[in-house]
Parts: sequence; structure tokens; C-alpha cells
Amino acid sequence: MQTKQTVSRLALALALSLTAVGAFAQGVLRVSAIPDEAPTELQRKFTPLGDYLKKETGMDVQFTPVTDYAAVVEGLATDKIDLAWLGGFTFVQARIRTNGGAVPIVQRAEDEVFTSKFIVPIDSPAKTLADLKGKTFAFGAPSSTSGSLMPRYFLLQAGINPEKDFKTVAFSGAHDATVAFVAASRAEAGVLNASVWDKLVEAKNPNAAKVRVLATTPTYYDYNWTVRPGLDAAVTKKLTDAFLKLDPANPAHKEIMALQRASKFIPTKSSNYDGIETAGKSAGLIK
Repeated sequence: MQTKQTVSRLALALALSLTAVGAFAQGVLRVSAIPDEAPTELQRKFTPLGDYLKKETGMDVQFTPVTDYAAVVEGLATDKIDLAWLGGFTFVQARIRTNGGAVPIVQRAEDEVFTSKFIVPIDSPAKTLADLKGKTFAFGAPSSTSGSLMPRYFLLQAGINPEKDFKTVAFSGAHDATVAFVAASRAEAGVLNASVWDKLVEAKNPNAAKVRVLATTPTYYDYNWTVRPGLDAAVTKKLTDAFLKLDPANPAHKEIMALQRASKFIPTKSSNYDGIETAGKSAGLIK
């Protein structure tokens, strides 16, 4: 009798386990991204990628926009977001917030050698960064790696303290907004990431036509796709494999890669962003 009860319990446990696995496999993959561009642009960029990830994982994929960078970090830390597109500094913040639980899985090849562009009005007499002293200046979002942290770090290395040497410092909130700020004379100079700058120039954006690049930063690691702490290992592997399979030479992948501005995705690791944490501490943005 006891043997039958034991077998029954094992059968029930197995059935519940299989049910749970099935439910997860058919569940929703919750994805988000730092709001470094206009919400409509982020949605446009993600839509074909979301369809692809749905096909590769067998899960419904739901893109959840957020209003600020901190919301993505909290979403990962509180299991409300499964996968997120993060800048390097936001990843460092997520790593700290989750005690190392947030894991970067892939980055674009371009993100190993990322840069930021300092811009000025097209008729500005400025020739070097030193010429910006006493001018009004616009960063992107305060937590932006390429629109704030790393440019600030390189300015300090060049002997320019933004708070002391610029007339005023403003935050536009996003890379494309920074270009609009400078184009509209709301700031005499600004900085944004190179990828967005190139995209605006290629699209013949009217604001981009009113400004020019004054200087480019040294290279640094930036964006990555990060999974939340405790995400199922099988799902994490499916996601990693799906990104690594993307190939711009494949017609089915061409639009995805063009929108992501990626030549290919490559594996990444947490230690790649240690330099950004050092920069954050140097700038007083990480205690």
C-alpha cells in the first residue's frame, strides 16, 4: 500500500513539474530597453526582433517601454523584466542592484569599440573641447553611458570639469533630443552616442544638418542584452543562441540587424564593464 502511495506521489510530482515547464515554455518573455531614443523609435526597432525571438524561444514576447533608466534596473531586480537592452553604465547599476545576479549575454560587435560624439552648431567657431569652456552644454540622460558618463569621464581626463567649466549643464533625456537641443540653440554644445549620430545623418535628419562633430571620444564597451537573475538556464541559452545566429547576409535577418545597427552579435561577460564602473566611481556617480 505504501509503495503504491509513494508511486502515486511521484507521478503527481512529475505531472506538476511537467505542467510547470509547459506553462513556462508557453509563457511570456518580458523585454524592455533603456529609453535612450524616442519611444516610437524603440518600438520600431524592437518589433521584428521580438517576432524573431518568439519564433526562436517558443514564447510570447512582450515589449514593455519604461520612462527612465532606473525603471529598467528595478524591473530586472524585481523579476518584472526578463531581458533588457542596457547601456554599459545601466548594466553596472543593474549588476550592483542585483548583487551580481543580472547577466549580460550578448553585445553587438560595435559595442566593443563604442564612441560618443561631441557636437556644436555647424557655424560654431569651436575647434577643440577646450573651446567649449564657458558654453552651455547638453548631455543625454543622467544614467546614459554614451550620452553622459563616458563623455564626462573623458572631459575630466582632458581637464574639463562640466559643472565648473561649462556655463550651464542640461540633460536632454535622449540622444536624438541632444541633437535637437543644439540645433535649436538650447545648448551651445552637446554629446551623444556615435550610433545614433550616424543614423540621424544617414536619414538626413534636419536637426543633424544644423550641427557638426567637434570631437570623438576614445573607445569603450557599451550596450548589451542582459537577463534577470534566476532566468531559466534553458531560456537564457535559447536567447543567446538566437542572437548569435543573426546574420545580416540572411534575408530573413537583414531588417533586424539594420534596425539594431549591428554587423553581428557576439558573446559578452560582466567583467567587460568593470572599466565603466571605475569611470562611474571616478565621476562620483557610483558610491
